[in-house]
Amino acid sequence: MQLLTAQPARHPSPTTKATSLAHLIFERPDLKQAERFLVDFGLSVASRTDEVLYMRGTSGAPYCYRVHRGDKPRFVGLGFTVGDRVDLEKLAALPGAGSIERVEDPGGGERVFLRDPAGFAVEVLHGQTLVAELPHREPLQLNSTGELRRVNGTQRPPAKPPEVIRLGHSVLEVANYQTTSAWYTQHLGLIPSDVQVLPDGSPAVTFFRLDLGDTPADHHTLALAQSFMPLYSHSAYEVVDADAIGMGQRVLREQGWKHAWGIGRHILGSQIFDYWEDPWADKHEHYCDGDMFTADRPTGVHVVSREAMSQWGPPMPTSFTKPRLTPAAIGMLIRNLRRSPDLTLRKLVTLARLFA
Repeated sequence: MQLLTAQPARHPSPTTKATSLAHLIFERPDLKQAERFLVDFGLSVASRTDEVLYMRGTSGAPYCYRVHRGDKPRFVGLGFTVGDRVDLEKLAALPGAGSIERVEDPGGGERVFLRDPAGFAVEVLHGQTLVAELPHREPLQLNSTGELRRVNGTQRPPAKPPEVIRLGHSVLEVANYQTTSAWYTQHLGLIPSDVQVLPDGSPAVTFFRLDLGDTPADHHTLALAQSFMPLYSHSAYEVVDADAIGMGQRVLREQGWKHAWGIGRHILGSQIFDYWEDPWADKHEHYCDGDMFTADRPTGVHVVSREAMSQWGPPMPTSFTKPRLTPAAIGMLIRNLRRSPDLTLRKLVTLARLFA
């Protein structure tokens, strides 16, 4: 396949190398409604005030989801951790970066505020204190042909929200695709695991992982997709096994939440997945059994299509990637068609046809 546009690539000397995706940041007009969905989804309250809600999984991360009270619902940004205070000093020296400051959120530590080229806030933390892990059930023992692991026993997973272990990844849509991709590889050391390209060879989606050397990292911690404006696509949260995903579907349906897509298995990343919408139609994914890559795994290149999104399960609904065309969104579409070198009307028409 001939690649006509430069693909996102590893930076030879990144400013820092992020060590984890720490948290996501949202604004919501109703914190109680936000909490109700997130608890049904499988997160637990770490801390709350009248103005801020912190949610956590069962891992030692003090929180993975922060919700501020705001007049309108919106995705604000995301937080990463780095391994050394020197990394914060390097990031604080970048143009437009904030100074190093103490963190008052759960876990404490220090942080630097940045803004990526798409306009999303990026908090980079160091020195955050881990907390005691919460209990969660063990993966179910499965019988298979030739290997009986459960004899004289039964499967009875509890009928309750699945216990989210941790935040796994977030997927964002951007207009200035190449610049934003380059920013994350240059300043946080992210590695492109797989790139999905359009028929002309230009990139449409890149799945980035952390560079943890010989330590296996999630296939993607951040994915960036070509769009006409910056948008939150979804975020993903690991649960212990496929039965937890199935039980999550049962509980969320019974609680009246809106299903978005699933259950199925992705091709790139291989996760078994199920997607749900929160009260403001933002998508949240349960997943398990994702691919883990070390730093020496090369980047893969694949043709993008609806069919390339899953190995099995229901086809991806056309509504899954369909933007809400508000007057503000239409105005941004027109502006970004004029400004972004990555965005053309032909490319938008191609994307719309591929996912129609």
